[in-house]
Amino acid sequence: MPIKSKAQRRKFAELLVKGKISPETFEEWNRTAGNAELPERLHPKATVKRKSKVKSKRAPKSKTTRAKKSSRAAHKRS
Repeated sequence: MPIKSKAQRRKFAELLVKGKISPETFEEWNRTAGNAELPERLHPKATVKRKSKVKSKRAPKSKTTRAKKSSRAAHKRS
């Protein structure tokens, strides 16, 4: 099983230090990767798209303000 990313190489090195895998196994996997430039992660984590804020719509003007204007105009005429 060749190492396919830098993150895997770090993980297997950690397992080697803890004694969970043998040095021969680590060297074999590391050797198969060679000197190739490995990606940081094999499958990058998906980024979460943020929802854009929706602008609130203005409430329509109430009819009471219109009625007051028309009643004022009626008072001025008389």
